[in-house]
Amino acid sequence: MRRSILLRIAQNWPRQRPGLPHLPHALDLQLARVAQWFHALSDTTRLDILELLSQRDRAAGELQRLLNVPRSRVSFHLKVLRESRLIDERRNGQWRYSTLRKETLDLMITFMHIVLPGAHRGTCPLDGCRD
Repeated sequence: MRRSILLRIAQNWPRQRPGLPHLPHALDLQLARVAQWFHALSDTTRLDILELLSQRDRAAGELQRLLNVPRSRVSFHLKVLRESRLIDERRNGQWRYSTLRKETLDLMITFMHIVLPGAHRGTCPLDGCRD
């Protein structure tokens, strides 16, 4: 097909809204945020970073030495963890320290309690939740 025809088709193509569609469910947390958490937790290097940060705040250079990976990879993984709000960064002079966000971890625990089998029985309009 010619390029002009493809462009016209693409412009008329129905666009999907960002994020997940709203579901008639008792889950009051933003499901797109939950998906970000699980994406961030899907890599073993990021899990290692979270384990190290659970001990204390650390700079990227220290994480790089402990994990024995290139600095660019540590920076990438820290960015993913920051975007999912699992960690925060604070400055201390020229150093930037990463720290775990307790608020997000608490929300993750709350989400896990909500999705436990039978945890929201009777409050959900979906047929599968009434059984």
